[in-house]
Amino acid sequence: MKKFIKRFIPQTTRTRLKNIKRYLDYFLLKLIVHSRLTSTLYYAFMSSAFWREHQAVAAGRLQFEHDYYAAAGSQYLLRRNIHRLEKGLIMKPRRPVFALEYISETVRSFSQHMATRSHLNGEADREELQWAADVLASYFAVVDSHPVIDAARREFATINHKTAVGPTSPAATAKVPYRRNLERPIPVAYDALLELAYRRRSVRWFLPHRVPRELLDKAITLAALSPSACNRQPFLFHIFDGEDEKKVQQVAELALGTAGFNHNFPALVVIIGRQRAYFSERDRHIIYIDGALAAMSFVLTLETVGLSSCCINWPDIEAQERKMAKLLNLALDERVIMLIAVGYPDPNEPVPYSAKKMLHTIRRYN
Repeated sequence: MKKFIKRFIPQTTRTRLKNIKRYLDYFLLKLIVHSRLTSTLYYAFMSSAFWREHQAVAAGRLQFEHDYYAAAGSQYLLRRNIHRLEKGLIMKPRRPVFALEYISETVRSFSQHMATRSHLNGEADREELQWAADVLASYFAVVDSHPVIDAARREFATINHKTAVGPTSPAATAKVPYRRNLERPIPVAYDALLELAYRRRSVRWFLPHRVPRELLDKAITLAALSPSACNRQPFLFHIFDGEDEKKVQQVAELALGTAGFNHNFPALVVIIGRQRAYFSERDRHIIYIDGALAAMSFVLTLETVGLSSCCINWPDIEAQERKMAKLLNLALDERVIMLIAVGYPDPNEPVPYSAKKMLHTIRRYN
């Protein structure tokens, strides 16, 4: 259709029609913006912009509930609740009784994971289960008696976690809240970190060298240390590299704004968020927050190992979303957050200056 319009309708006419449409939309938005109902009706009948997000959120909630009732339980539920216990353990003052509303659910989830750990396909590893075991043991050691807590304590005691995960970690190595050693010198000074941030530029021209996977793994290992809401880490780094150059090109061509240089990507990372990590629509944006936090750590780490990157925006365009979902075999609840091209930078090619906003324009106190 677009090709037909471009061929038979002059550019001046197309521009005039586009401006008319834009003005009508502007007028309509002024009418509907003051009411949630009219805004909802507008996006229900006049625009399909959010339809795909609606489906992804619904699919994520369905998957969360499916995992909750499944034999293996929900990994994201366990991670969230164990982190909630950690926060309760460090409260000042610590309440003698806390977590009544979710401790039974947490022990049940831990029991499910322990019973089916051999079928988790790496989704919950040994360290994750040890962390859960240590935090639960610490919780039951300090919390006061209560019928709900006592029942959960008895259930926890019956779980064969000592032989399945190993004995509860010694106090010196237990995976529980701890005091950081603030006496140790900070390994990276501010000036060095600032210099690293200046060094990181969006590189669009790379040397034709294969990117070692061990270097990518190093960057992802550090990215995994980024903060994440309730430690759920709802993201996946899907990497395409020199092992399949055709697939790299296929994925690269789906990203808009890369025409003219996307043939130059030695490796391409697609960061994917999973809505299945959440039980409610209220958390639907967290995949983008957590994914972006991890992405920033990832690209900074790349610079420390001699690689460079180019962060590529992924706008929510239905046609591109469908193609990417098919190419990556994404589930309904999995959303592309962004793409990152990676490679060894060509020292002979320039990078955009990209002036950043001044401090006073992006900072406001109180």
